[in-house]
Amino acid sequence: MSCSRTQCGRRALVNAVSTTSSILGETQAGAVAVQVVTKDHGEVVDVEHIGSAHTDAELALLLTTAHEGLHPGQAALDLGPLPQVEARLDDVADWTRPRQEQAGTVGAAAAPASRGRLVGGGGRVVRTSALTLWAVLDQAWCDLGFDVVADEAFRALVLARMIEPTSKADTVRVLHEVGVSAPSVRTIFRAPGRCIERDYRGLLSSACAYHCARSGPVTLVLYDVTTLHFEAENEDKLRKVGMSKERRVDPQIQVGLLVDRSGFPLEVHCFEGNKASRGTRPRRRPCCRS
Repeated sequence: MSCSRTQCGRRALVNAVSTTSSILGETQAGAVAVQVVTKDHGEVVDVEHIGSAHTDAELALLLTTAHEGLHPGQAALDLGPLPQVEARLDDVADWTRPRQEQAGTVGAAAAPASRGRLVGGGGRVVRTSALTLWAVLDQAWCDLGFDVVADEAFRALVLARMIEPTSKADTVRVLHEVGVSAPSVRTIFRAPGRCIERDYRGLLSSACAYHCARSGPVTLVLYDVTTLHFEAENEDKLRKVGMSKERRVDPQIQVGLLVDRSGFPLEVHCFEGNKASRGTRPRRRPCCRS
């Protein structure tokens, strides 16, 4: 059994495996070692031994400790009571035994006395899913009126990045781990081009304005800009060296955000890095006119 966390190209896995020894010292035969394995692009770079379990209760405690170490201080979505699967030693495959011996014990009437279970491949995770999380995000997408953008690949790209911010190419993996069908990588890479050609930003801004106006007239809007710098040597038409609060001399862009009085976003725009912030404010906004 295992779970994972990915960040900046690294993935941390919680593994529960049968073992006769651990990295911290010798253990009794038949114990289950709980370890946190960190991988960097498929290569194991660190293994942290949490402990060895001899009973179901010990296994549950060690797995809880490992999970807390994967997500320190991370808040959880309030999705109500969720079904809990009890951790059992019987669910961990004994990979320390030869395959011939494992094959001979599968389906046998009695399991080895040291573990008291049938040996099989149930300890390997072949698929994970988070369909409840996906349903919540998909419903919020529709409630905001974003379904006005009839592009399933674009919707999948946005929702996947809310679950795990990663590259466009890695989005396919995130969608598969959630348990939903993923578009092809080529379709995902073409999504930014479709955003410009079909003016997705205008459609989404109109949907945000309509959603905000449903609770009453928009009488107050707030606007501010921030800068995003790039570690690039040369400037281009958009990335320019300009005024930076961090006193950086790297090319940058400016991002302007318009929100209502509650902080709900209405529009977002991108400007040249050397443009004065006063010049980024149009006199009349579509959401204000509506």
